[in-house]
Amino acid sequence: MEKEYDIMTGCDRGLCRCAVGRQDRQLNTYDWLADVPGNQEQTDLVEVQFKHTRKGYYHNVNHLELKKGDIVAVEANPGHDIGVVTLTGRLVKLQLKKANLKSADDIKRIYRIARETDMEKFREAKSREHATMIESRQIAKNLGLQMKIGDVEYQGDCNKAIFYYIADERVDFRQLIKDLAATFHVRIEMKQIGARQEAGRIGGTGPCGRELCCATWMKNFVSVGTSAARFQDISLNPQKLAGMCAKLKCCLNYEVDDYVEASRRLPSKEVVLQTQDADYHLFKSDILAGMVTYSTDTRVAANLEVISAQRAKEVIEMNRRGEKPLSLQEDGAKREPQGPIDLATQENINRFDKAKKKKKKHKKPAGGQPQNAKPQNRQPQGQGERKGKPNKQQQHDAKPHQA
Repeated sequence: MEKEYDIMTGCDRGLCRCAVGRQDRQLNTYDWLADVPGNQEQTDLVEVQFKHTRKGYYHNVNHLELKKGDIVAVEANPGHDIGVVTLTGRLVKLQLKKANLKSADDIKRIYRIARETDMEKFREAKSREHATMIESRQIAKNLGLQMKIGDVEYQGDCNKAIFYYIADERVDFRQLIKDLAATFHVRIEMKQIGARQEAGRIGGTGPCGRELCCATWMKNFVSVGTSAARFQDISLNPQKLAGMCAKLKCCLNYEVDDYVEASRRLPSKEVVLQTQDADYHLFKSDILAGMVTYSTDTRVAANLEVISAQRAKEVIEMNRRGEKPLSLQEDGAKREPQGPIDLATQENINRFDKAKKKKKKHKKPAGGQPQNAKPQNRQPQGQGERKGKPNKQQQHDAKPHQA
C-alpha cells in the first residue's frame, strides 16, 4: 500500500517543514513541486548547500533516497565536503540554469549520507574557522596588504580552506598564500567578494525590520541604479537609499517594473492643460493610484487640482482640438481662484499667546443702579464714622476739658 503523507504535520513531502521554511539555511528554496508524484524520478540532480552563501549541484549516482535536510558527503577537490540537501527533483534543473554551470565537469557526485566519523571531522573543521580568520587578518596586516579577510570556510575533511576577502584594488597575495599554508597546513583558496556578499555572510536586520534579503534568500545580485529610485519618485537621499552594505538597497528593484508599467498610463510632464481661466502645470503624481495634481504656477502650489490620469488625457485631447473646458474637474464645476499657498499666512501668529482674562461687567438696569447691588451710604471723609483707627481731630475732641 502506498504511503500517505499529511501535508500539514508529520510529513516529509509536500507543504511541510521539508518543503517550506528557512530551517537554518540562508538560500532555502520553496519546493512547490515536492508533493507531485514522481518528482524525484525526473532527474538525479540534487542541490546541496554549504556555509552561508555557497551552493553546489551534484549527481545522485548511487540512487540514495534523499530528502530536504539530509546531511551528505559530496565529492570535492581534493577529498570530500559535508553539506545539506536543500532541493531535489525537477526544480533543480531550473536552479542549475540560473547558476550558469555550462560545463558538465562542474557537476560532481554525492558519495553517501554523512556518517558519525564524517560529522566529527566536520565539527572540528568548523571550530577552527574563527581563530583562523583572526590570525589570517594579522598576517595580511603584517604584509601591508590593502585587503580585509571577511570569512573563512573549512572543507568538511579539513584538507582545504577558503578565504573570502574584500579589496578595492588588485592585491598581490602570492606571499600571503605561502604564509597561510605554512601556518595552517591546509590547501588555500582565495575568493574575492563584494560588499553585498559580505553583508549576506554576516547577516543583520534591515530598516524594514526583517532579516537582510542577501542573508536569507538572495543568491544572485542584480545591479541597482538611481534610475530605479527616480521611477518610483523616491527622494535621492543617500542615507535613505543605502543598505547595510553601504550600497543601494536591493529592494529598490522589487517594484520598479510595476512603477514603470503604471507610469506609462500617466500624461507627460511637459504637457500644459489649458482651461478657460488658466493654464495648469503638472505639480506631482501618484503613480500607482493613477492620480495627478496640477498647479497654475510652475514654482509654487497655487490652485491645486487633483484629477485622474484618464481625465487629464481627455483635457489634452480637447486642447488639441482647440477646445478649452470650464475646469479640470470631470463634472465641469468651476472652482473659486486661490492664491499661492503661504504657510505663514494660514494661521494667526498670536494663536500661541495666553488669552487675557476679561473682567465681567455688571449690566446696569434702566433705573441707574446695578442689579443685585447692595445700597451703600457713603459720607465724605472727616464727617461720618469711619471704621478703624480715629484720626487726630477725633481724638482731640474726645478728650475731657480740664478746669
